[in-house]
Formats: sequence, C-alpha cells, structure tokens
Amino acid sequence: MSGYPLWPVVGMWSRWQYPAGRSFYPYRDKIPMAPHTAGRSPEEPFHIAVIVGSLRQESTTRRIADAAIARAPSGMSCQMVDIGNLPHFNQDLEETPPQAWVAFRDRIAEADGTLFFTPEYNRSFPGCLKNAIDIGSRPHGSNLWDGMPAGVVSVTPYASGGMGANHALRQTFVYLNMPAMQQPEAYIALADSLLDADGQVKNETTDTILRTFMQSFADWVHLVRGRALAQAAPWSPTSTAGAP
Repeated sequence: MSGYPLWPVVGMWSRWQYPAGRSFYPYRDKIPMAPHTAGRSPEEPFHIAVIVGSLRQESTTRRIADAAIARAPSGMSCQMVDIGNLPHFNQDLEETPPQAWVAFRDRIAEADGTLFFTPEYNRSFPGCLKNAIDIGSRPHGSNLWDGMPAGVVSVTPYASGGMGANHALRQTFVYLNMPAMQQPEAYIALADSLLDADGQVKNETTDTILRTFMQSFADWVHLVRGRALAQAAPWSPTSTAGAP
C-alpha cells in the first residue's frame, strides 16, 4: 500500500493530499445540476438515505453516522432509514410483501443516494444490512439500487478500520450497478476513542475528515445524478470555484 497516506486517527485512506475540508471533486461547479425527478427545482437539496448496519441503538457505528449527518453540507438532506424491523427476505413473500418491505422500498425509491455505515462482523458486513440490500433489489426487474450513488463508511473499535466489511459491501454494488464513491475511503478505526459520552466528536482531525467525506459525497451525488439526467437541465455553469 505504499504511496497511500493513512489518516492515523480514523484510518482514512486517500490518494491525494488535500487542504482540510476541500472536496475531492473540485470541478463540481461545472457539472450539470439536473433534477432527480420531473418538476424538481435545482435548488432542492439531494435526499440521502442513511443505512446503519448495527441495530444496537447506542452503537458506535450509529453515533458516527449521527456525527457525519450533522456535518452534511447544505444541499444534502440526510435521513436515517431503519432496517431493524425488516423480515428476512423470502421469495415466497414477494406476491404479498410485508408492509415493512413496502415502506423500506418507498424510502429508497425517494432517495437520490445512499450512505452505508457498517461495523465489521467476522471480516464482513452484518446480515441485517445484506437483508436490506436484497429487499431493495427485488422483485426481479425492480432493482431500486440501480444507478444509485453510494458511499461506505466502516466503523470499528479496532485498528483495522473495518476494511473487510467496507470492501465486502462494495462488492455487492458491482452487481447492483451502484456507482460507489471511490475517494475518499473512510475506515473509522479506534472509533470508541473518537466520541465523548454524549456522542460528540472529540478532536478537530475527526471533525475535518467527516466534513470532507460528506462534502465529497454530496459532490459525488451531484456528479452521478447530473450525468444521468443532463438532458433535463442543460449545462450552464455559473462559477468555476474550486477549479485549479
């Protein structure tokens, strides 16, 4: 892994050195801001579904997700989507799906992008998260994840940063055709030491990294949605801020 600098506090890998808080997508102002649905105003914020793979209410993963949501930039509205009440996927139930499946699918269908926060269980991600992904991909021909911009944050109290879970989750995106943000990668190591008893971030480095990740994800959603729907909003850049 030579040549890939490691952020020591949270284990965040990056291909580039960059100023604190700067986005990884400096050309974002040149990307066409197309509406996700017909009639949507370009000023309306993107709606992001946040899915946490730990069901424990006070889990560190959930607290990191809360901290990240609190640092989302303007133009990106993040809402938690609960997966703890989803019955296990069973194809026998597809003809008359459980109401929890229907409600979950409705929430995902309304989203412009999805952020996954996952702990690492046995070098992979939790079964509840896989169950939610399966439910969102069915029935056949109705894959709600298709084309959905995605981001992954893995969280662990250990030094590995949950890399196994992070990449196992990304593997599912390939088949589901979910364009995943490649940089920055977020491996939140030693997570218990980063938050105080009230769930507040304890140090400036972690604060900066979470803000940078969320800004970069906002720009990633902008990029993916803009390219997919450019014909709905012709490109007419008004600013070159952030361009080199």
